[in-house]
Amino acid sequence: MGQVSILLLESEDIAWFRSEPGAARGAAAALARRVGLDERRSGEVALAVSEAASNLVKHAVDGAILLRVVRTEHQAGVEFLAVDSGPGMADVPEAMRDGMSSAGTLGIGLGSVARLADVFDVHSLPGRGTVIAARFWATRSAGQQREPSVAGLTRAISGEQVCGDAWAARIDEGSGPAALLMLCDGLGHGPMAALAAAAAVQAFRSGRARQPADVLDEIHRALRGTRGAAVAVARVEPDAGRLLYCGVGNVAAALIGDDTRSSPLSHPGIVGHRMPQLRTFEYPLPPGGALVMHSDGLTDRWDPDSMPGLLRHLPVVVAGHLLRQAGVRRDDAGVLVAKGMW
Repeated sequence: MGQVSILLLESEDIAWFRSEPGAARGAAAALARRVGLDERRSGEVALAVSEAASNLVKHAVDGAILLRVVRTEHQAGVEFLAVDSGPGMADVPEAMRDGMSSAGTLGIGLGSVARLADVFDVHSLPGRGTVIAARFWATRSAGQQREPSVAGLTRAISGEQVCGDAWAARIDEGSGPAALLMLCDGLGHGPMAALAAAAAVQAFRSGRARQPADVLDEIHRALRGTRGAAVAVARVEPDAGRLLYCGVGNVAAALIGDDTRSSPLSHPGIVGHRMPQLRTFEYPLPPGGALVMHSDGLTDRWDPDSMPGLLRHLPVVVAGHLLRQAGVRRDDAGVLVAKGMW
C-alpha cells in the first residue's frame, strides 16, 4: 500500500437528548458559545439541532440526539449525531430537497442543515432507521480538511449520567504512520466505572509504548486501585496492510471487508487486577474495510450486510448505526470505528 497520512479528531461526548427538542437546541447553542463559536454560528448550530430533534419527535422510533465537542490542534467545534430506529427514508436525495421539511412542518429541512454544517452525512435504511451527522467549526476554512479516520461513541446505561465506557486514539509516526486505538469498559457502571475508564484514557494518551501489549501493560499499572476494566488496544499500520491487536476482557472487535468479517481475539482477565500472559494477534487489513471495537453494551449480533452502503459513510455514522442496531439499555455502551486510512 502507498504511504498514507492519518487524521484524528479529539472528541468529547457531552449529552444524549431524547424527545427534548427545546433542551437540545438550548444546550447546542450554549455548547457552541462555550467552545468559541460566535453568536451567528452558534445560532446556526442551534437551528440545525432543533430541526433534527423535532424530526425525531415527529417521525422517529427510539430517537436520540448526541451533542459533542470536537477539536483539532488549533480550534474546537460542535458535532451532533441524530440516531433513530425507524421509519427511515426511502429517498434521501428527495428528503434533502429544499422545501422538504418534516412532512410539511415549518422547519428548515435537512438540505438547509447540510448547507449550514461544515460536514454533513446521512445514511438511512427504509423501515429500520436513520443516522445523521453534522459538524460545525467556527470558520468555514476549518471544514475543508480531510475527514478523520476514527470515531467513537459512548452512551451511559439508562438512569446514569456518566458512562463507564471510553475510547481514545493517537498517532505513532515512527517508521511509518500508524494509529493506536483503545476501547475501555470499566467494570460495572456509574461513577466508579467512569473513574476506571478515565484512568485508562489518561494512561493511553500519556504513555510512550507503541505496541498493543506494552500499551495494555501501561494501562494495567494505571488502573491498580480502581475497580478495573476490560481493555483492548489495536495498532493499525496502513503501509504494512496489517492490524496488531491485544485485548483483555469482554471487548469485541471485527475487521469488516466487502464480503469478509474476522474477529480479533481477547484474553480473559481484568486490566488493573488480573492480567494474563499477553499475546498480540496480527490480521491483514481488508481493502476498503473498517475496524470495529465495542463493549458488551452492544451485542455481537450486528450484521454489516443488513446495512447496505454503510461503509461508504463517515466513521461516526457507521458507529451510530451499530449503536442503533446492537446497543442495549441495560449497560454502558461504547463503540469505536476506524476506516478510510487504508
